Amino acid sequence: MIDYHPFWITLKNSKESTYTLINTHHLSSSTLDKLRNNKPVTTTTLNDLCRILNCQIQDVVRYIPVENDQKL
Repeated sequence: MIDYHPFWITLKNSKESTYTLINTHHLSSSTLDKLRNNKPVTTTTLNDLCRILNCQIQDVVRYIPVENDQKL
């Protein structure tokens, strides 16, 4: 499972907020909702978040193995 909990920690420790992400950096509220609910986002979005927050990908996302992952 892809988990965005690191993003919320990174955001909290940054000078940015959900308000600035939406109003200054033009991220949509639906994208933030996807992050809140661990729904898929594009790699472009992940790239944008890393650029905005000046961080590495592991500061935004982590992988957690779970039993009900899709079978390959």
